[in-house]
Amino acid sequence: MGAISGYVGAMIGCAVTFFVIFWLSTVLWTFRDVRARTQDFLSQILATVLAAVFPIAGLLIYMILRPRQTLAEIYERQLEEESLLAEMTERQTCNNCHARVESDFQICPSCGQKLKRSCPKCERLLELRWMFCPYCATNVGSSSLAPSMPGMGSVPIPPGAPMPPGAPVPPGAPVPPGMPNNGPMSAGPGMSVPGNRF
Repeated sequence: MGAISGYVGAMIGCAVTFFVIFWLSTVLWTFRDVRARTQDFLSQILATVLAAVFPIAGLLIYMILRPRQTLAEIYERQLEEESLLAEMTERQTCNNCHARVESDFQICPSCGQKLKRSCPKCERLLELRWMFCPYCATNVGSSSLAPSMPGMGSVPIPPGAPMPPGAPVPPGAPVPPGMPNNGPMSAGPGMSVPGNRF
């Protein structure tokens, strides 16, 4: 009987030791898990005390009531949302029709709105509001007044500015030196004179 009681005592001691180690492990796991899921100090203490007072039932209650995501998962989700938002904001759209355009488009393919212009020297694409080319340091502010297109009218010439060669002289205006004063019916070489030729 003494040997049997010794074996039973050893088995009971091992079971108690295992239970104590398991209990401490559940308390430690609960504390580490709740710290990974929330930064609230009171919630961390309550979860740890619940697992310590009620070894099995407290652990089950904590696993039911614990936050679904850890702080690392929440942080990763926030990074993904910020990256998606940054990608959406980087997409350029037309100011007129709000259609999606690329960075190398000069006009909007949907409505024809002018988006960018090319530098007259290096032919790089520039913003419409830029006055200087950042690539070749060319003053592009004066090139914004390009020669008039058909049907858009002519660019007015300021008073006192030299007349370009071949430009018609308005009636009553003084004839610049070096130009023939043949009157309003004069024409240059290769030009026809309106009216009856005989």
